[in-house]
Amino acid sequence: MTPHPLLEVQGIQAAYGDTIALWDISFKVGEGELVVLIGPNGAGKTTTLRAVEGVMKPRSGKVTFKGEDITGLHANKTVAKGVALVPEGRGLFTRMTVEENLQLGAFSKRARSNLERNLELVYNLFPMLKERSRQKAGSLSGGEQQMLTIGRGLMSQPQLLMLDEPSLGLAPIVVMQVFEALTQIKHKVSILMVEQNVEAALSIGDRAYLIENGRIILEGKPEELRNAPIMRESYLGL
Repeated sequence: MTPHPLLEVQGIQAAYGDTIALWDISFKVGEGELVVLIGPNGAGKTTTLRAVEGVMKPRSGKVTFKGEDITGLHANKTVAKGVALVPEGRGLFTRMTVEENLQLGAFSKRARSNLERNLELVYNLFPMLKERSRQKAGSLSGGEQQMLTIGRGLMSQPQLLMLDEPSLGLAPIVVMQVFEALTQIKHKVSILMVEQNVEAALSIGDRAYLIENGRIILEGKPEELRNAPIMRESYLGL
């Protein structure tokens, strides 16, 4: 049974110019859940996150957060309401310190008022960031930079954290560290994660949705997706 929905996406369609990227996408993220969107490159996973965040406006459909219609709301307003997107590519300020990058994530009034508490949360989650708090972000390894990017997203004090390909370019042992950290915080912040590392995503997700060609073609608990023929043949190599 899905927990009380924090986020509900109903029948959204989105396009880049005349090219339809999403067709009638519907899904939910419950409170305290870690939900994963999986599928091949170009399937529409990132576009889905962008449509939720307000980076792009759906042509049709509805996005509801905490019972409020936020469809097409500008991204800075969705962040203020408690939705944070950690995009692919990190986008750190490499000449600034780790802590300065984290502080930049606390730009809403609510997050600024809880700056020290949120810093403590991030440092407890990723102790190596505390050890390197005075280092320039550009001097960190790829894995440490990814942890910093996630930490910066958490500094906005979201209720829903959306992650786009957090394992991209990371060594397997670092992926395990990052994903373990995510499982530790889902009771504090719900997580919607786009991920191409299917097996790793299914290992930590509470539920998953498979997207192909802008449509959700399969959904369920990780074990249900693992046993589906299309998953075993096309994604898990079984």
